[in-house]
Amino acid sequence: MEQLEIIERKTDTKFYCFHCGDECPDDIIHIDEKIFCCNGCKTVYEILNGSNLCNYYSIDQNPGITRKHHIKRNYDFLNDADLKLKLIDYTDGKRTQITFDIPQMHCSSCIWILENLYKLNAGIISSKVNFLQKKIFISYSEETTSLKKIVELLDSIGYEPQLNLDNHKEENIKSLYKNLYYKIGIAGFCFGNIMLLSFPEYLSIDVTGHDELKKIFAYLNIILALPVFFYSASGYFISAWKGLKKKFVNIDVPLALGIAVLFFRSIIDIVFMHGAGYLDSLAGLVFFLLTGKLFQNKTYETLNFERNYKSYFPIAVTIQNGKNETTIPVEKLKIGDRLIIRNNELVPADSILIKGNAHIDYGFVTGESMPINRVNGEMIYAGGKQIGSAIEVETIKEVSQSYLTQLWNNKAFRKEQEHEQESRITSFANTVSKYFTAIVLLLAVIAALIWYNNMTLAFNAFTAVLIVACPCALALSTPFALGNTLRIFGRNKFYLKNTFIIEKLAAINSIVFDKTGTITENNSSSVVFTGDELNESEKVLVKSAVRNSTHPLSKAVFNFINSKITKNIDLYDEQTGKGIYAVIDGNEIKLGSKIFVNRAPKQFDDEYSTKVFLSINGAAKGYFNITNKYRNGLSETISELEHNYELALLSGDNEGEKEKLRNFFGADNELHFRQSPHNKLDFILQLQKNGKKVLMIGDGLNDAGALKQSDVGISISDNTNNFSPACDGILDSQSFSLLKDFIKFSTLSMRIIFSSFILSLVYNLIGLGFAFQGTLSPLIAAILMPLSSISAVVFTTVLTNVLAKRQGLI
Repeated sequence: MEQLEIIERKTDTKFYCFHCGDECPDDIIHIDEKIFCCNGCKTVYEILNGSNLCNYYSIDQNPGITRKHHIKRNYDFLNDADLKLKLIDYTDGKRTQITFDIPQMHCSSCIWILENLYKLNAGIISSKVNFLQKKIFISYSEETTSLKKIVELLDSIGYEPQLNLDNHKEENIKSLYKNLYYKIGIAGFCFGNIMLLSFPEYLSIDVTGHDELKKIFAYLNIILALPVFFYSASGYFISAWKGLKKKFVNIDVPLALGIAVLFFRSIIDIVFMHGAGYLDSLAGLVFFLLTGKLFQNKTYETLNFERNYKSYFPIAVTIQNGKNETTIPVEKLKIGDRLIIRNNELVPADSILIKGNAHIDYGFVTGESMPINRVNGEMIYAGGKQIGSAIEVETIKEVSQSYLTQLWNNKAFRKEQEHEQESRITSFANTVSKYFTAIVLLLAVIAALIWYNNMTLAFNAFTAVLIVACPCALALSTPFALGNTLRIFGRNKFYLKNTFIIEKLAAINSIVFDKTGTITENNSSSVVFTGDELNESEKVLVKSAVRNSTHPLSKAVFNFINSKITKNIDLYDEQTGKGIYAVIDGNEIKLGSKIFVNRAPKQFDDEYSTKVFLSINGAAKGYFNITNKYRNGLSETISELEHNYELALLSGDNEGEKEKLRNFFGADNELHFRQSPHNKLDFILQLQKNGKKVLMIGDGLNDAGALKQSDVGISISDNTNNFSPACDGILDSQSFSLLKDFIKFSTLSMRIIFSSFILSLVYNLIGLGFAFQGTLSPLIAAILMPLSSISAVVFTTVLTNVLAKRQGLI
């Protein structure tokens, strides 16, 4: 009898897989005390345990993916060289980079194991995860491992990558939003129908004698509310639960609590108390929250640097059209287009080298600056930067949005202070939600205890406190305000890296300008050559040399020389802040500063104008005297900014235009000339040591270091492909006159957001006061909750639009 009881007890015992958490039929498959549902899960555990990676199981409970229905696949096709070429992002023969879609990625344990793949395969150099996009970026050594082995490894641990050669971007974007659209659609449909069935309650229609009909309507409302609660609102419950598991109270915790209380209070009211419930407010609340999330995602998709290559490449590329060169926007680039890539320009898409000497620096791709020589017919990967003379390439792939996004977010280009700073909005919201939720729960319990002698009133007070305190207005005001600000900036051709930059832009108190190409127009300079008259062959040599440079002064010289002939460069060297050295058909050409050219005679020694000196085969020929035209609106921009900010100008040129610039900047602002890139960086550092929050505005040529060091770095885009990954934003040159308005509007946007926070908190506190006294019914609280959400959205959106209109941005 006793033995039979033991057998029955064993039969009743449930076993769960140590790896994936699925229920096991028995405990036959096990290692020590760890039980597995199948041999697949056991194998994955053995792989991880053998490499000392069992921390995977301590981050999240049962993080693994079941292997019950796993089919072992043959990946021999990945050894095909042509197929491999289509899949990889970059290779130099020794080091290869590839991006995989990993749809199985679902928790922090997944991130941890996928970023520790190098411990499972020694050939993997690094692996980085983008959790939101479910992607992994892997860099590996060709000498140690192969693409096939990496895919087999991922498959063996439960993360089989999707190998899809046809990357239809629009379809992928639609699939990302499909789930959210479904949730919004269901919530909206149910919201409308619940309101329709609740009209007798709204209008206080006497339904005496129709109790059965009233009950039917109430139960129909419950049926309509079920998909809203269990499907549409599921994301908030999942997020809240994950936060609580990590002992962190995020802003979704009070949202989930408010939704849950509203739902269960309504069920109790309808089933046991014969009331109408508050399911219309529940459906409306979820509908408006999801609409806010969609607006936020759509805004980021359109305007955020992390989502859209057009945002951080608002540039033109030079294409060869017959014998002529012309520029087109990078988003209009097609397969088969012939591109001209000049010194320091990026290759925007995978291409084949057609003409020229290619010295490609893949520092933007790998984080390591080491130029690689390429010969005609060889591939050049997107993100490579040409160092030297201009080359001609033919595109073989379209511009890749996700790949360029990955490059932009490389840790190598992240500012040091970004590791130490946290968004004030994020910090404030999480702090408020953390303590506010604890206080609300305490007050709800106290309110119930106060009215304990009247259970109906006690339950009403408890419920009303939780409902009215739901910080939905707090959750909606921020994405709407920041999203609207990004949209307004984008419409005016000002593109920011992320919403955090709006906060930092609002906090600046010092602004530093570069001169050439920043406050001067590139294509409107007046050029006069002084010196020995140049013959036709010398003009061809000079034009051929400057054609390879993207510097504004080189462009001015190129446009000034009327020769239509250019020659190939044998040797080209452009030294930042100094000049150009080129060898063409055995002739040595030097253009640049007097010190660089070195042999400029005394009659050319004039310190009070912007000059590009020229020597051919060691003989000084003269100089190009360049008179800059300053950008429209510069005077108004400076005069308005100097009232609120400390201004400074840094220029690599001499003091030739000091007096003109003094007319713009006044006597109190600093003007510094002959500044090397290192000098500019040191100047920014010194300002920051003095407690300044610095905005640096440059063109990304000689000031990349200063742009990266500054608190906010903005690069001016003027139809060039000279992108600096160090900048936080790009301003189209045509919108330069609006700079002062952008800065002011950033400050106003932050004030709107914090005003909305305060209003939301005041609303919650007032509501809590009434609910605590028992004078606020759950019905009124439930009606006020979505109304506060709507008012927060209307407040932030309308106010940002009104202020933008006043600033002339709409």
